[in-house]
Amino acid sequence: MKLFSVRGGIHPSYRKQATTAKKIEPLPIVPFYFLPLRQHSGAPAEAVVNIGDHVGKGQLLAAPAGRISAPIHAPTSGIIRAIQNMTAPHPSGLPGMTMVLEADGKDSWAELPEAYSDPFAVDPQLIRERVAWAGVVGLGGAAFPAAVKLEQSSQKPIKMVVLNGAECEPYLTGDDRVMQEYADEVISGGRLIAHAVGAPKVVIGIERNKPEAIAIMKKTAEAYDNVEIADLPAQYPVGSARHLVQALTGLEISARTRIADVGVLVQNVGTARAVWRSARYGEPLISRIVTVSGGGMNDPKTLDAPIGSPVKALIDFCGGMNEKAEQIVTGGPLMGVGLPNIDVPVIKGTAGILALTSEEMDHRPTEACLRCGRCVDVCPCGLSPVEMASLIRRDKLEEVEKLQVMDCFSCGSCSYVCPSHLPLVQYFNYAKGEIWNRRDEERKQNKIKALAAAKEARLAEVLRQRQLAAERAKAAKAAANKEEKAV
Repeated sequence: MKLFSVRGGIHPSYRKQATTAKKIEPLPIVPFYFLPLRQHSGAPAEAVVNIGDHVGKGQLLAAPAGRISAPIHAPTSGIIRAIQNMTAPHPSGLPGMTMVLEADGKDSWAELPEAYSDPFAVDPQLIRERVAWAGVVGLGGAAFPAAVKLEQSSQKPIKMVVLNGAECEPYLTGDDRVMQEYADEVISGGRLIAHAVGAPKVVIGIERNKPEAIAIMKKTAEAYDNVEIADLPAQYPVGSARHLVQALTGLEISARTRIADVGVLVQNVGTARAVWRSARYGEPLISRIVTVSGGGMNDPKTLDAPIGSPVKALIDFCGGMNEKAEQIVTGGPLMGVGLPNIDVPVIKGTAGILALTSEEMDHRPTEACLRCGRCVDVCPCGLSPVEMASLIRRDKLEEVEKLQVMDCFSCGSCSYVCPSHLPLVQYFNYAKGEIWNRRDEERKQNKIKALAAAKEARLAEVLRQRQLAAERAKAAKAAANKEEKAV
């Protein structure tokens, strides 16, 4: 198919060779699993089991709360030992409500819902409901509840389902391995997503640095007239949903426009596989594929890790870390974040665990901006990082907002090419956080003003009604007195 150029981008050293040829290995059962109630975009789930309950593998542990949320299921059978605040897998190290499941070693399944022998014969609404029950989220990193996206898209004329197999971050090979080993499930999942939203076509975008995956996926797709494989130039960050759609369709979508509004639904290839398994086998999302790599890892692997497994268990299964390991990162090296410790768990959005060395981290000291313009050249959003950084340092956030800093999705391209090693992404993340805080505060103040105005209006109406009542009473009394005099 015809491809379109995408603005900016970089060509980093991809460093995928350590794991790209290794088959996915299952992580053995560990003694304890730690399941944060917030491991998806939106509201945290709410526990539906109690401390001391014995649960089966796949059993519902926490139900979605609110319109945008996702349930959580047991990754194995065992006993709920605690529901308490524990350190979240986030660089802040802040606590979050977490379930602690002690495995009983039996790995016995709970009763699961009906497995659809032919999911394509099932009503699309039932497919969307099954995906919601299964707790499937976007496995590319954002962890947005898949069922919410399907439901929103079902109300729009979707022309194309796009499966994202670009996996453009260095080191990460989970999607690559999924496509090589489970091509049929990925393509079936894409077709089922199309069925669920009424889309006539499925396109799967894969970067050309994954030739084995491209070959296998093309061979598998030959059986379907409505499935097409697009091999994309290896260019970071073409795996961004908006830039992937632009590469495939030529449509440039602003950050303030939903992709579904232009008739396209994007899901990760791993998400598509999870959608298929939820319908075909009645399985909830209780594990995910995780790349464990980096120069500080002794034996890099791609693992099928149960949700809630401690990061330490994955590292130990890969032979531990060597003396060069300096920082543990979850996700990729460009958009990933550092972990507070290795006792935190794998969650639904954990695509990678990287043990990076000082050389890989490139901790050179920052210098003064040269105004070379490289950051402007590579920004995929067409922003001006050099100008925004200058304004942020002077705390001119209103001017930064006018330069569309909120369009930045923190891909890290600008920081990667900066010869002065300026922490540009950190500047922009700070600015976006401050702008969001100010907007929230403004919304709160406006709400308070609206409530005060409404209260004042109610009091004025009460006073007006009292005055009217008094006037009516006075008029009635005057009329009565007039009648008495007439008599």
